Amino acid sequence: MAGNKGLGRGFASLMGLNDVEEFTQGTLTDTLNPRSDDAIVAIPLTDIDPNYEQPRKTFDEDALNELADSIKLHGVIQPIVVVPIGKRFMIIAGERRFRASKLAGKTDIPAVIRHYSQQQIKEISLIENLQREDLSPIEAARAIKVLMNEFNMTQEMAADRIGKSRSAVANTLRLLTLSDEVIALIEKGRLSAGHARTLVVVPQESQYKLALKGCDNQMTVREMEKMVREFLNPKKTPEKSPEETKELRELVGNMQRAFATKVSARKGRIYIDYYTTDDLDRISKMIETWMNVEFRDKDAD
Repeated sequence: MAGNKGLGRGFASLMGLNDVEEFTQGTLTDTLNPRSDDAIVAIPLTDIDPNYEQPRKTFDEDALNELADSIKLHGVIQPIVVVPIGKRFMIIAGERRFRASKLAGKTDIPAVIRHYSQQQIKEISLIENLQREDLSPIEAARAIKVLMNEFNMTQEMAADRIGKSRSAVANTLRLLTLSDEVIALIEKGRLSAGHARTLVVVPQESQYKLALKGCDNQMTVREMEKMVREFLNPKKTPEKSPEETKELRELVGNMQRAFATKVSARKGRIYIDYYTTDDLDRISKMIETWMNVEFRDKDAD
């Protein structure tokens, strides 16, 4: 919990909100300068636009309705943060509160007006969203990638910036190496990030087929890991013996009678057992006799 509080203070410092306290909506517009930084002002919802570079593209409808119900009862407890764009304002942080306020039937919303450069706007928008838990795994991965590319950050730098471990950032970024079909399953909520990460080591052409077996909670992450291991390291199929034909059985039977010992056929080979040196001598002499007869017959021809 301490780490989260520290993270919150760090973000507040980045946003310039360290001195902003909770307030009661509708009491501030008469006492605060609407254009001064750090002042909390009521801005008409019709004058505000969402941030077109908002990393989060989907918002949970049920969660928004719950927030709207809360706003109807208590108002917006925490102001959103906006920047002036001409005569309008663009949201930097708080789009959920903005959307929920519309659902709640509000006409304005408390906001803090800040003045940022385009680079600061992008960085703050990314970091603000990445520090929230409701960003989807793919949205988070794409946002981290943009943060690194736009601001020349290493994984370690990005991790420190958003308050995550480097390994967590690396694991999130790995999701972007998956095939488009698997990424679509994650975005639809059918495949969790944990299940999806097990597929990173699988060739892309095989990922979707395996993903379908694990999506919709059909198996645990451990079970999926096992499935992937078995896919990558398949057990060798035992070599099948040639089908035992009637002719083969007859041949084995004739040899057993001729040699007076056990004869068997396995995996394309015929085995003649001997138990003593006398057995071996007898079998050897029989074979020599047959060979001599065969050679004499050939010479006669």
